[in-house]
Amino acid sequence: MDPIKGTRNKGVERKMEITEVRIKLMEDSEDRLRAFCSITIDHCFAIRDLKIIEGSNGPFVAMPSRKLSARCGRCGNKNHLRSLYCNQCGARLRGMQDLRDVEGGNANKLYADIAHPINQECRDLIQQSVIGEYVLELERAKLPGYKSRYDDEYAENAAAPESTKNVGNAPRPNMIDRGEGSPTTSQAASQANMPPSSSDRPSDSKDFGTGIF
Repeated sequence: MDPIKGTRNKGVERKMEITEVRIKLMEDSEDRLRAFCSITIDHCFAIRDLKIIEGSNGPFVAMPSRKLSARCGRCGNKNHLRSLYCNQCGARLRGMQDLRDVEGGNANKLYADIAHPINQECRDLIQQSVIGEYVLELERAKLPGYKSRYDDEYAENAAAPESTKNVGNAPRPNMIDRGEGSPTTSQAASQANMPPSSSDRPSDSKDFGTGIF
């Protein structure tokens, strides 16, 4: 079964939906990182620490990742790749000759995705939803009393969060039950002259979602 189509219920296929996107803007960032975000799938599964990176063709979404490690050849302690010294015994780590059990078998790869889409349809869905909500969040951030919802607790069957009430004419967050006057994420991306699809970016699945380094 195509993963994007989700599960079957009495013979009816139900597509996966991104029901909420939360954005944490990084206005003081000195590199290409523009925001962190989290997505909720079907009101029941949240993925945190996605990144919005400013690319040459506009912002794109990088998936959450972790640093790879290897063991010190002297004491066996784990250290991040390209560490100069072992955190345990202090031995100098000059290269592969001083390491063992290198994660991924390749010391040139520093990061590995924790979660990532495995087909183009899911990749485009995440890209459109996140970038569209990012555009809306930039507008909400201009209003007095703005507060990011990124660190708010997730509540089961929660109603609209308090931080989205009484905020003037700000667009509502990207939730499945939008009001009639709220623009969709694809419309928001279009208004900002940003392509809602990631089709113009490299489609090599090995590169999608890589870290910012």
